[in-house]
Amino acid sequence: MDIKSMTKNELAEIIAQNRDNPSGELLGAARAERDKNYGKKIFVRGLIEFTNYCKNDCYYCGIRRGNKNAHRYRLTREQISDCCAEGHRLGFNTYVLQGGEDGCFTDKIMCDIIYDIKEKYPECAVTLSIGEKSRESYKAYKDAGADRYLLRHETADNNHYGRLHPPCMSLENRKNCLYTLRELGYQVGAGFMTGSPYQTNETLAEDLLFLKELEPHMVGIGPFIPQHDTPFADERGGTLNLTLTMLALVRLMLPKTLLPSTTALGTIDPNGREKGFDAGANVVMPNLSPVGVRKDYALYDNKICTGD
Repeated sequence: MDIKSMTKNELAEIIAQNRDNPSGELLGAARAERDKNYGKKIFVRGLIEFTNYCKNDCYYCGIRRGNKNAHRYRLTREQISDCCAEGHRLGFNTYVLQGGEDGCFTDKIMCDIIYDIKEKYPECAVTLSIGEKSRESYKAYKDAGADRYLLRHETADNNHYGRLHPPCMSLENRKNCLYTLRELGYQVGAGFMTGSPYQTNETLAEDLLFLKELEPHMVGIGPFIPQHDTPFADERGGTLNLTLTMLALVRLMLPKTLLPSTTALGTIDPNGREKGFDAGANVVMPNLSPVGVRKDYALYDNKICTGD
């Protein structure tokens, strides 16, 4: 199945045919492509959710600024260091520092945290997932030792983006950030939700075409799961089958990309992450955050592994 040369309409048709019941041919082709490039390896990334404060008000997100019911927290440098020590003990070689866009973590503080990790564990990679920043900020993090940056674009369709975010946010800026990160030499991760409100087969096809153009090193795909304190609380969530379809199509579009099987996928199905591997995924991100704060990083409802 050569999807790389398909038009938007052709991709939308493939999505329509598979979204409710992905074919064995599609999933098998994705697995074969993954195995050809990576074998049976599953890459482990240690996730540290270090702050749930955020200046943004994205309509789907449980840690949005407007959620007055969120129990906020920030990890100290010492707590972050302890998380990394636990990850090192477990044999992890990548730490993913993820958080809301929290102004209290200034560029200097972030650079100090990155430097501390790289000094203690020089063989390990540091990945950041802290949202939209200026070129100067991204360069400062890179100079301090950051290796990778994850910034999900959420949707590559401008109208759809506007229905998921407040007017002060723009798809143009999000894309510019991704291209800036690439120019600065980061390994870049993008990604999107499946089944988000107002999403169509055509918008999903647009996501595939954008990823083909960007050629990110990683693509994070997970189902939309409503959070009870957001404007989308009563919307229908994304499905396992649509997520598996999109994982498989991304694997075929970008054979060498790293493709996580996400916690959100495991949240909507007890074997969701395992099924994600059967659709071509090859990354998992266990949570290294202190158990006491995991329930507070509530991007969506019923998140699994908060007590592990």
